[in-house]
Amino acid sequence: MTKPRKKTKPDSGFDPAALDQLLGERRTMGELDELFRQMKKALMERALAGELTHHLGYAPGEPKPETQPNHRNGTTPKTVLTDDGAIPVAIPRDRAGTFEPQLIPKNARRLPRFDQNVLSLYARGMTVRDIQAHLEELYQVAVAPTLISAVTDEVMDEVTAWQQRPLESSYVVVFFDCLRVKIRDEGVVKNKAVYVALGVTRAGRKEVLGLWIEQTEGARFWHRVMTELQTRGVADILIALIDGLAGFPEAITAVFPQTQIHTCVVHLMRASLAYVGWQDRKRIAALLRQIYRAETVAGAEMALRAFATSADGQRYPQIAPIWERAWAYVIPAFAYPPAIRRILSTTNAVENVNRQLRKIIKTRGHFPSDEAALKLLYLALRNMQTRWATAHHWTAALPHFAVLFGDRFVPET
Repeated sequence: MTKPRKKTKPDSGFDPAALDQLLGERRTMGELDELFRQMKKALMERALAGELTHHLGYAPGEPKPETQPNHRNGTTPKTVLTDDGAIPVAIPRDRAGTFEPQLIPKNARRLPRFDQNVLSLYARGMTVRDIQAHLEELYQVAVAPTLISAVTDEVMDEVTAWQQRPLESSYVVVFFDCLRVKIRDEGVVKNKAVYVALGVTRAGRKEVLGLWIEQTEGARFWHRVMTELQTRGVADILIALIDGLAGFPEAITAVFPQTQIHTCVVHLMRASLAYVGWQDRKRIAALLRQIYRAETVAGAEMALRAFATSADGQRYPQIAPIWERAWAYVIPAFAYPPAIRRILSTTNAVENVNRQLRKIIKTRGHFPSDEAALKLLYLALRNMQTRWATAHHWTAALPHFAVLFGDRFVPET
């Protein structure tokens, strides 16, 4: 018979007597919070003193090496913004002025974690004033709106580097979509278009290729976008999904002549259901689904004619023409097997991105500049991409891509 295992108290790694002495009579959360602030101050000052010791080569109280002309020269007070609010810290100095602290660099007034919290709040759609009120409530410290703007403005260098980064040589599918954003330009608030390119790599991973802001679209604009993608390393795009973007087919054909262009059925469904009342949406969506899920082009055409002549089609006469105008870029998809068509018609790829971006944008009345809009959209996308997984149905579609596109499709190993 085995003896019952003796329970042991978890070891915190600290001497209980030392903890009792440190805790003293403190019992409330307010008193403990103040203790943690004092401990953080003491630990930062101890770490800074250790950095100076390493820089000089000798500890306080030790004899100074003959080869070291430099020595300690007191401290400079500095208030640093941290997760626990503003903490006064004594920064050690050296006589020669060559000491460069790493924990709290020169001219730094806040720790990196504080900046990350500000960016996280900003990326979730909170305005500068909202963030200011939240930080003052959370940390009990006054934070100027200019400081928050300075923190978020530092992201622009990262946005520029991201927008210019090298891309994959080949993308299986690229979704091109448009968001409408109100941006102040020359003293007037304008309704500008922000174009998003979402690519699917040969490994089935989703990746946002870039963001572009333009008031009007056309062949010249899209030719510039396609040329930029080519310059950044894209040599081939197998399939491009668009939403009736003016001038796009001509531009992509000029730069990527082998790319097959399709209309995204997600956008066709959205455009169609915009005319439908909430009580009828589920029924109309089921009828339209019969069009793009038909087995053949002939079956899809029959389903479209049947809808156009039905009572629902007569009640909503705007819907059938939407599909008829885009039909030339709808029917190529029927040449693909169901596994590929599911990838092209899935709402998970582009619709989730649109929905989350619109949710963030709608909290703003307008943006003060193009840079402000790009900054927020980039941070939102950066948060999204950490949760993205491989495209649905990818494994089933791989052999079909290899057969249909031959040497142009080489699966990533």
